[in-house]
Amino acid sequence: MQANLQWLDDPEVFRVNQLPAHSDHHYYHDTAEFKTGSRFIKSLNGAWRFNFAKTPAERPVDFYQPDFDATDFDTIQVPGHIELAGYGQIQYINTLYPWEGKIYRRPPYTLNQDQLTPGLFSDAADNTVGSYLKTFDLDDAFKGQRIIIQFQGVEEALYVWLNGHFIGYAEDSFTPSEFDLTPYIQDQGNVLAVRVYKRSTAAFIEDQDMFRFSGIFRDVNILAEPASHITDLDIRPVPNANLKSGELNITTKVTGEPATLALTVKDHDGRVLTSQTQTGSGSVTFDTMLFDQLHLWSPQTPYLYQLTIEVYDADHQLLEVVPYQFGFRTVELRDDKVIYVNNKRLVINGVNRHEWNAHTGRVISMADMRADIQTMLANNINADRTCHYPDQLPWYQLCDEAGIYLMAENNLESHGSWQKMGAIEPSYNVPGDNPHWLAAVIDRARSNYEWFKNHPSIIFGSLGNESYAGEDIAAMQAFYKEHDDSRLVHYEGVVHTPELKDRISDVESRMYEKPQNIVAYLEDNPTKPFLDCEYMHDMGNSLGGMQSYNDLIDKYPMYQGGFIWDFIDQALFVHDPITDQDVLRYGGDFDERHSDYEFSGDGLMFADRTPKPAMQEVKYYYGLHK
Repeated sequence: MQANLQWLDDPEVFRVNQLPAHSDHHYYHDTAEFKTGSRFIKSLNGAWRFNFAKTPAERPVDFYQPDFDATDFDTIQVPGHIELAGYGQIQYINTLYPWEGKIYRRPPYTLNQDQLTPGLFSDAADNTVGSYLKTFDLDDAFKGQRIIIQFQGVEEALYVWLNGHFIGYAEDSFTPSEFDLTPYIQDQGNVLAVRVYKRSTAAFIEDQDMFRFSGIFRDVNILAEPASHITDLDIRPVPNANLKSGELNITTKVTGEPATLALTVKDHDGRVLTSQTQTGSGSVTFDTMLFDQLHLWSPQTPYLYQLTIEVYDADHQLLEVVPYQFGFRTVELRDDKVIYVNNKRLVINGVNRHEWNAHTGRVISMADMRADIQTMLANNINADRTCHYPDQLPWYQLCDEAGIYLMAENNLESHGSWQKMGAIEPSYNVPGDNPHWLAAVIDRARSNYEWFKNHPSIIFGSLGNESYAGEDIAAMQAFYKEHDDSRLVHYEGVVHTPELKDRISDVESRMYEKPQNIVAYLEDNPTKPFLDCEYMHDMGNSLGGMQSYNDLIDKYPMYQGGFIWDFIDQALFVHDPITDQDVLRYGGDFDERHSDYEFSGDGLMFADRTPKPAMQEVKYYYGLHK
């Protein structure tokens, strides 16, 4: 198969040769590697050769050939944003598409249900292109193994070649993309070529309120899989009604040769609670394990059990060890129309959190993530909505450990397709009811579910943000309900299509609703509990009057709190030659037009993670309902 540039123009082509999404577990050769690092992972982060083209027509066409002369290529750091490396235009936008007012462009299959638009992005004047090259050798532990490449985040459309051979294509900027390199891998001198287009049809459903960047902005790793390998781990811990006992069901997917899987579960103090052995390949299910005395996971006591599975070959040689921490907890929407976690009414003291660093944009570090966790704990914040995309893989584990509830949001926002200049006008809304966009959004739901399905911190799956509603989003909800009965589903946009409310969202979710209107809803025999998925909007001198929302918690059990918009400003440090100081610049400060300007600055913290005065009010009122 050869790469096809026209895939950029077709919403029904969003993955080619991409491996299926799976659980986010790690694997090691033995337990000693838990501390030293797995021999089965090799980072390709660092310096890559790089070429920037302003349009697809100007790209170096054959750059992926092993004998290509790349002496005139620049060097770029991976992970990183192309725009922050000095190429292209930095641009901040809230609702509109980046090309509005400059290029007439409508989503395929909307104005004409049977028609694509040739050259929509593949021959576009505003579609910048980054061509990346990386040469690497295989470590000894990788030789003779199945070799996978994992891109944890690439914005927005990704083509991959190895040693001159086309490997695959992917969209969905914020979930990992994996490809099998085994047929074309060499022990030495491998030439990995990656082409990243800033825009494809995915741009219509990745219209989030943020700076618009491109490039390889999360980690890139080479993974080696031993002869028998656990590719997926599905952990189902279910407390009984008494919340004192429960059962554990575990299913794995094993690729390669049949293997013996030795499972052990330990408590937080390292005591063995149960062990079991199963043999097979493909889908391998362990017998149900019973627990007589449970420790529940909650924000107050985020108790995690330690699962370990050792994989042995037919000669009982250890091939790999898979550890995973999991927790028991219940999430219920009862007949009284109130959500309970572990038999206690749920109160969300939440924030919406973009991933952000004032120096590197959405390229964030473990130190950034740990700092955000500590800020949440210090200010009585117990919940995070991952606005508006899946976050880096470690974030979910950190929230498990810290006891932070998660609303795990899909990478879906199509704001500019249905809201124009503040008016609701969905004439070319996507995904809507459009069958040509259905597979793409179901795939995003599948990826968000599969990667993070084992995390007790996730109590809501969120179908996306500000994408109106329709049959396609109803199908996303059906996917979640079919695969997971341990969580609820959230979606705010169905407020615009009340006829679909019985098929979309377990909660009544609104943005910036006035307290008196929430009272009117709650006193009118409502069918669902109420949740503010965005409220307060901490911009400028906002966030006053938080008590009026807090009072609702005490008076109405069906009011279950909300998520403040938002956690951290989106602003970038730039060196000011006049003052000779680094200063924070917001939207519109980069000569971009159009822009939504200082609207990028509505966090509880400045972009350098300095808390704003408003954080004091958050700490006080959120502390009243810990």
